[in-house]
Amino acid sequence: MVMNSPVVALNDIVVSHDSHIVLNNVSLSIYKGDFVYMIGKTGSGKSSLLQLLYGELPVVNGTAEVVGFGLNTLKSKMIPDLRKKIGIVFQDFQLLTDRSVEDNLVFYLQATGWKSKTEIKERVDLVLERVGLLAKRSILPNGLSGGEQQRLAIARALLNDPELIIADEPTGNLDPDSSNDIMKLLFEVANSNRAVLMVTHNYSIIDRFPARVIKIDNGKLMELGTEVQKWASLT
Repeated sequence: MVMNSPVVALNDIVVSHDSHIVLNNVSLSIYKGDFVYMIGKTGSGKSSLLQLLYGELPVVNGTAEVVGFGLNTLKSKMIPDLRKKIGIVFQDFQLLTDRSVEDNLVFYLQATGWKSKTEIKERVDLVLERVGLLAKRSILPNGLSGGEQQRLAIARALLNDPELIIADEPTGNLDPDSSNDIMKLLFEVANSNRAVLMVTHNYSIIDRFPARVIKIDNGKLMELGTEVQKWASLT
């Protein structure tokens, strides 16, 4: 079987933040269809790695390619194009509370360059149906449950048909049942030929939804496998 090119290809990279080296000699490959958990203590460098992936921090050394963009030579004017191919899901949803479910998505599409009202409506309908919120399109976010708000955030992340979804503690503010629903949805996203990289501190979720686990620790990246017993003692 011929392997597709990786969505994320980091080779011996060094990442610096405020002149301080945060990550050193980190290598990572993620392919379409992969679901990868990223764990590590607060301040270990997880956020810096995410910032590198979407062009917020530069590559100091090594080589990095994300969704087809070479980060070593990435011009600032190309960063919006990079970010269109990356969907980001936050712990705190980051929704526009004064706009309806539908208008949250319309606003995002218009902000990323969509012009046709017909195409915008079709795309919004498609992603709302995908996350099970089509019937709630006219409701304000505050009228949704926490799980539904996170579903809306995932819908927003899917709007530009990204190759990579970055989910930063997406279940951190949710109850167990809602967390399970969000995890099932994220795995469905990965199974639709996208890559999902999820940051979490909730190791019971990894137990319930096993997948590849990487750990950031002391500026290094380690592959830990999929079994909780293998890595729980290392966290």
